[in-house]
Amino acid sequence: MYYIAYGSNLSIEQMKVRTPDAVIVGTGMLQGWRLLFRKFATIKKSKNFNTPVLIWDISEQDEKNLDRYEGFPNFYIKKNVKVRIGRNNEEVKAMVYIMTPEAVKARIKEALPSEYYYSLLAQGYQDFGFDENILLEALQEAQRI
Repeated sequence: MYYIAYGSNLSIEQMKVRTPDAVIVGTGMLQGWRLLFRKFATIKKSKNFNTPVLIWDISEQDEKNLDRYEGFPNFYIKKNVKVRIGRNNEEVKAMVYIMTPEAVKARIKEALPSEYYYSLLAQGYQDFGFDENILLEALQEAQRI
């Protein structure tokens, strides 16, 4: 199954521990989705925004491991979305974790990510050549809350 990472699971080192069977398929862009911080990263449907992502091919055991790490189904829910991969722009269906509305609401007052967490995402953005302005905009939005 394909899994879309936009947060700390952009970290190859972290994913080696969490999902030992996972293989990177490529990078892509979630069109019409906005990256947000509510202490941790989440995405929200938003017409004028796009979020760069890393697509992994994961095993059933990897998915179970991610469910535990992501706090599924109480903290993050799973959704299948379409994403275009790489230069040939192939469209595939992939699973993504999205923070529950209750978790988003509970973290409004502590929206800023920790320095460590933000640095994981920043490193992933650098590693995969993503536009770091998208990450910075998400941080600035969290600072305004």
